[in-house]
Amino acid sequence: MQTPREQASRLSAMSLLRISVGIVYLWFGALKFFDGLSPAEQLAMNTIHELTFGLIDNKVNLIMLAGWECIVGVLLIIGKYIRPTLILLFLHMVCTFTPFIFFPKETFHYMPYGLTLVGQYIMKNIIIVAAGIVLWKTEREKEANQHFSEMALSRE
Repeated sequence: MQTPREQASRLSAMSLLRISVGIVYLWFGALKFFDGLSPAEQLAMNTIHELTFGLIDNKVNLIMLAGWECIVGVLLIIGKYIRPTLILLFLHMVCTFTPFIFFPKETFHYMPYGLTLVGQYIMKNIIIVAAGIVLWKTEREKEANQHFSEMALSRE
């Protein structure tokens, strides 16, 4: 059983993790709204082009991606709708790894271990996935504790 001080420390650590991931999402997403500012712009357009079979214009895809990332970032920063936001984050993260399949020459110098700079840029997303899993687990625990508290109050 955690002391109230330990619980507060854990909550502030989780808030720091959630807000920092939110800042990264908001920042990277906002860059995509401005032509040529995002280092991932071309890779994102090429990847989304492959994922959508070229049915949607690349610029429209990039704007939708920028919006998606900014929404995830803002919701993480403000701490609202965490579970649905994390679902959006996980869906996005799955897509970020697809260039390893679609563009192996751009992501690997030597398959499967020698990553290019683009490959390293993508691989860093495992940290975001891990953070998302921790936040998901924390949110589930928070909901369970809230449920048990409500049950205990209703019995009184």
